[in-house]
Amino acid sequence: MSFNRGRTDLPVLLLHNIDPSWDPSDIDLAYQEVTRLESVLHTEGHPVNNVPVHDSDLRSRLICHEPDEHIVFNWCEDIPGVPHSEALAAGMLEEMHFTYSGSTPEVLHSCWDKQGVKRLLEMAGVPTPPWRMYDSPAINDWHCFPAIVKPSREHCSYGLTTDAVVMSKEELKERIAYILDVFRQPAIVEDFIDGRELHVSLWGNGRIEMLPPAEMDFTAFDDVRDRLCTYDSKFKPGSTHYVKIGLQLPALLNETEYEQLKHTSILAYKTTGCRDYARLDIRIRDGVFYVLDVNPNSDITADASMACAAEVAGYSYGEMISRIVNLAARRHPVFKKLTSSKKAI
Repeated sequence: MSFNRGRTDLPVLLLHNIDPSWDPSDIDLAYQEVTRLESVLHTEGHPVNNVPVHDSDLRSRLICHEPDEHIVFNWCEDIPGVPHSEALAAGMLEEMHFTYSGSTPEVLHSCWDKQGVKRLLEMAGVPTPPWRMYDSPAINDWHCFPAIVKPSREHCSYGLTTDAVVMSKEELKERIAYILDVFRQPAIVEDFIDGRELHVSLWGNGRIEMLPPAEMDFTAFDDVRDRLCTYDSKFKPGSTHYVKIGLQLPALLNETEYEQLKHTSILAYKTTGCRDYARLDIRIRDGVFYVLDVNPNSDITADASMACAAEVAGYSYGEMISRIVNLAARRHPVFKKLTSSKKAI
């Protein structure tokens, strides 16, 4: 497909977190991904300054750079030592007047609150599975099984194992008690949509583009409890779910399904305030596309679903990353003038 490449000479600050408390293997992997990202930005033509964040003093890492002279590629998913702090990192960038890629602090903060996201989606008419919040295992108002039980303020399938899918009230009570005890936060219980699961990457501002959707293939599993993307499926190579969950990209959808998915996905993206890019997790049952989760700070590593979807759409990894830089540049006080002659991206 043909597309507008945008400017490839925009200077980039590559901001990323490296937490000294991580396992050495995780630190090595993070550096490998940063090196790859820096390399493709250079290959596209972007001057790059690599800005690692090793501690909570983010300001000192940025103070020597002029906001008017750079676009920050914000890959700071947490401030080291401060859990759930991606919104704080974006807030510091705004406070220091940097233009950065990705969503605002408000959106990053709100999408940790699964209850709040669901309410927003429901108000906008976006289908999402029926749900309840529980801060006690003393339930008496849930009658829909199978159900799935999740921590209410986590991402990346943290807390999701096969035990998260429950088939009875007794199992439900036990799982809620587990979430309350281990995660120290309310549990969110949803109707488990035992259907096709799609990971849908979108990007843009104003004009939103849906990249080819990816389908998670659960056909290797007979047990309904196994038909979900667990934490292991994403982060533990060699685990059963990592190995046996297949990938169909692009997902096989007829024209009506595709257009319905596109409508639902773009509406969810706009409703939750996503900016530049995001990924949605969606399941289909009886012709309805249910939004399970909205990820405004989705994984953009080279083997993640967004990069794979962009490749199917005709973008190399470097072109995908450069396009995100260009999307941010249209908010920059100086560079927006240089990109204004380009078609909207």
